[in-house]
Amino acid sequence: MSNNCNSGCNCNDEKNNDKSTKDEFIATPHELSNIKKVIGVVSGKGGVGKSLVTSLLAVNTKKKGYNSAILDADITGPSIPKAFGIKDKVTGNEFGLFPNKSKSGIQIMSTNLLLDNDTDPVVWRGPILANTVKQFWSDVIWHDVDFMFIDMPPGTGDVPLTVFQSISIDGIIIVTSPQELVSMIVSKAVKMAEMMKIPIIGLIENMSYFKCPDCDKIHNIFGDGQVEKTSEKYNIEFLGKIPIDPKISNLCDQGTIESYENNFLNKAVEKIEQINRLKKEDLSMIKIAVASENENVTEHFGHCKNFNIFEIENNQITKTSSIDNPGHKPGFLPKFLNEKGVNIIISGGMGKSAIDIFNQNSIKVITGAVGNAKSIVEEYLKGSLKSTNSVCHEHKHHDDCEG
Repeated sequence: MSNNCNSGCNCNDEKNNDKSTKDEFIATPHELSNIKKVIGVVSGKGGVGKSLVTSLLAVNTKKKGYNSAILDADITGPSIPKAFGIKDKVTGNEFGLFPNKSKSGIQIMSTNLLLDNDTDPVVWRGPILANTVKQFWSDVIWHDVDFMFIDMPPGTGDVPLTVFQSISIDGIIIVTSPQELVSMIVSKAVKMAEMMKIPIIGLIENMSYFKCPDCDKIHNIFGDGQVEKTSEKYNIEFLGKIPIDPKISNLCDQGTIESYENNFLNKAVEKIEQINRLKKEDLSMIKIAVASENENVTEHFGHCKNFNIFEIENNQITKTSSIDNPGHKPGFLPKFLNEKGVNIIISGGMGKSAIDIFNQNSIKVITGAVGNAKSIVEEYLKGSLKSTNSVCHEHKHHDDCEG
């Protein structure tokens, strides 16, 4: 058999197979979503408390002032909503679906929030499960998320593979338990992460020990943990141990996991913060857009002639510019200004839908302003300009004021 390719050979195509396959699976987030960093929480087997770790990481980062979210990718075993006491089904509009929020404001999307009954089994084949996860990423509008935690299904099957291939993950945390099989279990997760070229943030041991409430003695019910040895073997940072605590299961059953006070995951949270640490100098730089008629604030947002743009550094205007209103259709202007780096929009009046979409794009809305655009911005920087929440709904420009 000849080693030379003929015209019918497809071996050149096969050389690019990895790239084309990867491109085929890539999914983009919803155009109105704003997600900064994505952390996958994985395990090599089920029953190690991966969902609990996911919940506690979201709770602990939220307590530190970050906007947290959970995408529950464990489609056939969704337990996240129960831990947070969420029973209402998800809602949406013509733009997409909205995740539900926990009591403290953690955004959550899970299969259980779509089913008629929480106890209904999810009897779907692999491709449908995988596509559902992609839809949670692409069809849901995630608002201003600093850290999204993806609760992965156990193992290395269709769904974990799809998540790794289609969603841009910034790192994974591996969860395991103190048993002899831990090395093999971690090994599977490590090898999959290496194959998909995803950084490993560290390793967490759940059900590590039991501390007697009467004598404070620690009992290693499942034996001495092998996790620290395993972390050294694979050169993975060990991030902490979570004990067997009946209080945890009670709080999950009651839907009040957010009330659990702990410091077991402090190191893990600090490690996650390093991925997306917010610098003070970044927070001091903002960009304000004023819906205008030339140099003055317009009464009707969508009907404006131009947007006066003011770049602010250390509470001072450093640069000004103007861009014409490019015209609009529902949802266009908020996205347009978001792409221009705008953090704040000021207008006379604005439709409620536009306000909602600006908020979803992490842009603060101030309405009720009147007068010269630059003077209004200076008032805002002095702290003397307050939004009147003026919503256009009683005049002929109603449609024009929607973004």
